[in-house]
Formats: sequence, C-alpha cells, structure tokens
Amino acid sequence: MAAIFGRIGACWDGCMTEGKKSAEENAEPQVPQAVVSRLSLYLRELQHLVRDGHETTSSTQLGRLLGFTDAQVRKDLAYFGQFGYPGIGYRCAELIAAIKKILGTNQSWNLAIVGMGNLGRALIGYRGFHQQGFEIVAGFDTDPAKIGTHTDGVEVFHLDDASRVIQEKNIRMAIVAVPSPVAQRVADALVAAGIEGILNFAPVTLALPKHIHTVGVDLAIELEQLSFNVVSKFPKE
Repeated sequence: MAAIFGRIGACWDGCMTEGKKSAEENAEPQVPQAVVSRLSLYLRELQHLVRDGHETTSSTQLGRLLGFTDAQVRKDLAYFGQFGYPGIGYRCAELIAAIKKILGTNQSWNLAIVGMGNLGRALIGYRGFHQQGFEIVAGFDTDPAKIGTHTDGVEVFHLDDASRVIQEKNIRMAIVAVPSPVAQRVADALVAAGIEGILNFAPVTLALPKHIHTVGVDLAIELEQLSFNVVSKFPKE
C-alpha cells in the first residue's frame, strides 16, 4: 500500500485547495512526476525516523535508506525550496510538514470509492489511508443488495446519487475499484459529479478531460515488473 500513497499524493498535488496557481507560477517548469513520487518515499522514511526517535537526518541517510544518492535527494527537495541547515542536515519534523504541504496532505481529505467488491471493501478497511490524511467517507455501487449497507462504517450509495453525495461530503477525489468493462462509464459519472482526481484500480486506461488528474494502479503490471527484476538478477546461460 505504500506505493499507492505515493500515487495518491502525486494525484492530489494538482488538486490542492490552497489557491489556484498564478499565471507566473504556471509559467515555471513543471516538477517531474518521478520527483513527486519520491517525495512520498521521503515522507514515509522521515515518519519512520521520527517514530524511532530521530530529530534530524541528512540527504546521505535518506538516500541510503531508499537506495538513492545524496545528490538525488538534494536535487529533488531543491525543486520546492531550501530545507537543510548547515551542520545539522534536515530537521525531520519540519521536513515532514513541508512535504505534506507540498503534497496537499497537511489536512484531511474525503474520498469516495466505487465498487463494493472484495477490493473495494479491503481498501475501505485499510487503516493506512487515515494515517496519511485520507478518509473514505462514501462508497458507491449499482448492486441493489449493497445500497444502504455499511462497510466499516462507510455507507454505500447508488452511483446515480454521486453528484448529491459528493457535494454534501465535500469529496474531490475517488477510487475506482470496478471491473475494466465498466471503469470508463464509472469514471465519466464521477467527473460529471464533480470529482477532480481518480485513483484507478481497473486494468484499463481511462480517457478523461485534461483537467482531471488520474493515477492507475494495475497490480498485474507491478507483478510483471517484479518478475522482470527477479529473472534479470542472474545472467542467463
């Protein structure tokens, strides 16, 4: 699930409510997506360090923990400002607060999830979302048997009620956990209901307006990448 948080953070980076960017800011070079993804990794390691009692860290330590060079860590953070102190390095608590602000997770955000199958119910029950500032507050489905039920305290609504529920609960981001044949229709309904960011677990690429932020999580692709690394570890005979 840690990798998912990185993608959620990257998705939400474009959906923050702290004000629209000015024309001058929009003219600045865009931060590479890979950098945004690494911010979430830095955040996770910093949180681990604080839990272990560390007050400060360095680019060398962060890089070593994550398999990056210290130069890469400094370059990534430099996109967003100057955070280090001479002779001290980074103050963990300050850097955590700064990264959360950059990712837009310095406050809690309400989420919706569509698809109350095994995956949808498992995601609702995952406590890590709440720990990182995300709260699933509404579920959607089209199965009459599921409408009006609750999963871990989250009420399930019919997808036809998405516009009303999303507005009432101040939801701007949604998770799609439905079979691929219906994923596009579900995503279109969410966009029409006012959703601005979609985390898509369906193994299909969604065609959505440019202003909608999407992140795809295809678990089969992740396993394919893992299998490649495993079979590539040893030279073939």
